[in-house]
Amino acid sequence: GALADCGLPLGSMRAVVSALGLGGVELSAVRGVRQGVSGTHLSVRTGGGGHHSIADFVGMVESSGLPAPVIAGSRSVLRAIGDAEAEAHGGGSEGAHLDELGSVDTVVDVACAVAGLAELGVERVYSSAIPTGSGVIVTGHGAMPAPAPATLALLVRSGAPTAPPPGGAGDAGEIVTPTGAAILTTLAEFRQPHMSIDAAGFGLGTRDPAGYPNALGLWIGRETAPPRRLTMLETNVDDDTPEVLAHALERLLALGARDAWLTPASMKKGRAGWVLSALVDPGLEQRAAELVLRETSTLGVRVSGVDRHEAAREQVVVSTELGPVPVKVKRVGGRVEDAAPEYEAARRIALERRVPLRAVMEAARRAAADALGYGDPRG
Repeated sequence: GALADCGLPLGSMRAVVSALGLGGVELSAVRGVRQGVSGTHLSVRTGGGGHHSIADFVGMVESSGLPAPVIAGSRSVLRAIGDAEAEAHGGGSEGAHLDELGSVDTVVDVACAVAGLAELGVERVYSSAIPTGSGVIVTGHGAMPAPAPATLALLVRSGAPTAPPPGGAGDAGEIVTPTGAAILTTLAEFRQPHMSIDAAGFGLGTRDPAGYPNALGLWIGRETAPPRRLTMLETNVDDDTPEVLAHALERLLALGARDAWLTPASMKKGRAGWVLSALVDPGLEQRAAELVLRETSTLGVRVSGVDRHEAAREQVVVSTELGPVPVKVKRVGGRVEDAAPEYEAARRIALERRVPLRAVMEAARRAAADALGYGDPRG
């Protein structure tokens, strides 16, 4: 349902059912609302179809003619269900007694989920913690506590994180089925990536409990680079000369600081002073702090963690009328936004060719814009 709500055509899922060789199976999608959440409810009507084992389902998938990645993913999910059922209720994996899961809607759910993700271009799946449900549910094995034993076995085997029922519902019932748990624990990583969202949808369950929306949210987008975690070192100084502080900055940069700078400050009793700041990788924190304590008169260094978003960068060499010049290329979202000539190389060319440094820098910028296809760097 969530895949359909994100734009997966119902015809694509019907094609999967046809490839599985399942006659009499009907799929329908209906828009609806669950406790204020609007989404798509997708129903699978099987018309019976007998009782099957995991081995039967795997055989259907392997002989279906579906793309190889879809077959492999579906097979992995189905075998996870078989392993969990065998662990929870005894018996062999592929021949485990499936009760409710023996209906053909199990293989339809699995194969359509795997194929649908592939059709929408999803390369990686991430999931939040799985809600466990609560209370008692009725199964083919009798009354059972939620989550169902097979679901619990999947959670244990995968080490997936869990969460209590939403809204603190004390009798939420079954929130995640063994099939749903098998799909998530087999296909997903349990973490939240940095991403830009292109589409979002909700799949609606059949029940509409009062305590929470019975809906599965699906976000589809592109992963973006996470901010880099750095350490900020700062100290206030009012009794060192500018030369001493400049030397400390040079030492910090030579140590590997990402950046280091001085900011004028008004100190106590009206004295003029400086704030020395440096950004370093966390592993350099101790060495950088000791360097500041040794090289300046300060008695203490403040430390805090900061996140820094960074543009992708690379170095290329461009040809100019004054010779080849290395430039640092800046990319944002995969697109070239700027290219800056490397100072030392440009300065060396300026001295060798006896031309102004600015002429070398401008020639390199023009050549980079032409070669890399971005706008006028002087605009």
